[in-house]
Amino acid sequence: MKAPNNNAWTCYLLQCADQTLYCGITNDLTKRLAAHNAGEGAKYTRGRTPVALVYQEPCADKSSALKREREIKALPRADKLALFR
Repeated sequence: MKAPNNNAWTCYLLQCADQTLYCGITNDLTKRLAAHNAGEGAKYTRGRTPVALVYQEPCADKSSALKREREIKALPRADKLALFR
């Protein structure tokens, strides 16, 4: 999947190699995904590579991206899986 606009903020969900899920935000999804897979992303994903982008949601600005990230992180795992299945 590719972000519609690399300058826009995006809330994204990754599936790690151990099948866990990681939610984050970025304004350059391509660069951030590469960083996660290179072991340079969030500490959580460093030992769980490779990671795959399974869901992305464009957001109007950083504030709305942070809000959506909090909402997604609060969801039970089953609801997170339902976002992309």
